Amino acid sequence: MISQRAIEVTTAVLTGMFGLAVVVSSTDNGIGWGEKGVDAGTFPLIVGATIMFGSVYNLARGTLVAHEVAVTWPALRRVAGLFVPAAIFIALIPTLGMYVASFGYVLATVGWQRKLTQWKTFAIAVATPLFLYVVFEKLFVVSLPHGALFEMMGL
Repeated sequence: MISQRAIEVTTAVLTGMFGLAVVVSSTDNGIGWGEKGVDAGTFPLIVGATIMFGSVYNLARGTLVAHEVAVTWPALRRVAGLFVPAAIFIALIPTLGMYVASFGYVLATVGWQRKLTQWKTFAIAVATPLFLYVVFEKLFVVSLPHGALFEMMGL
């Protein structure tokens, strides 16, 4: 038996640490207004602060929860169904890059968990990295990790 309180507090602390890491790293990129507009670290600072605020809120709420909860195998399987593909996705980004890894992640999660038809799954998996490319590379002019695969191909 794992208590609901332990789960809530652990999650709040971990997400709070992540938010703190985002805030600290955003200061390296500069925060505020520069000559060309908003500095690169401003948006990550806001996101990190929001994550930290949410974590403090969840920590406060989590300490009030007292009932026990049993982690069942079906529940653990659902969690693993999200966590394992996400961990593989993150591990593949340095090698395959964000776009190829996101294609594989969406293909695996949408096809496996949602059990959509093959053509819908493939369409969503192709559309996701294309959308990421247009939004980040073209509109925001922010380069996402391309990975070693793109370097080997000379792209």
